[in-house]
Amino acid sequence: MSLVFYRSPMSTATMTELVLAELGIPHEVVTLDIRGGDTKKPEFLKVNPNGVVPALVHDGTAIWESSAITMYLGEMFGVDKGLYPAAGPKRGEAMKWIAWTNVTLGEATWRWARHTTEWFPAEQRNAKAGEAAKADMANCLRILDEALEGKEFLCGSYTLADTHVHSYLDYLRFSKVDLSAYKRINAWSERCSARPAYGKVMAGVL
Repeated sequence: MSLVFYRSPMSTATMTELVLAELGIPHEVVTLDIRGGDTKKPEFLKVNPNGVVPALVHDGTAIWESSAITMYLGEMFGVDKGLYPAAGPKRGEAMKWIAWTNVTLGEATWRWARHTTEWFPAEQRNAKAGEAAKADMANCLRILDEALEGKEFLCGSYTLADTHVHSYLDYLRFSKVDLSAYKRINAWSERCSARPAYGKVMAGVL
């Protein structure tokens, strides 16, 4: 088996790095310098024409989008390890949280960053749009917090859905988003952070 993982430090590729660490499967790592333009070079654009990480090449087939990668790796390698549900309703539950993170929460977060951070020129920001995005993010976090009522993890036992969502919340914390009001989320995050694979990866990236 050939499995190549394209990453960059302190990027959304950390999600995939955590998933691979949980699964414990052998793979080659290619680290790219985003600021140095590595992700825009022709050789990488052949892997991912979007020019972003993470990307994965499994036996010659390129897979991109962190949510797709998490679900793919879960289906391929996670079921037997008890880290991803077998086909059925529980898998659907895991998939919905993985997709929700990138699509619903991710879209609101992008709008918030777009209009409130120095990543974009001041003349392109809109304060009202930033406030609306912040409210949408808060609603998403409320949904997640309420979903964790009475649960140790999102699907009952720990799955790669927890790996994926928790990694995204790490990004929110890094971006100084205040999560102190969400007691269930914070307790769940502590449980996720106690995973040996999480500690191993974080020791290498922080």
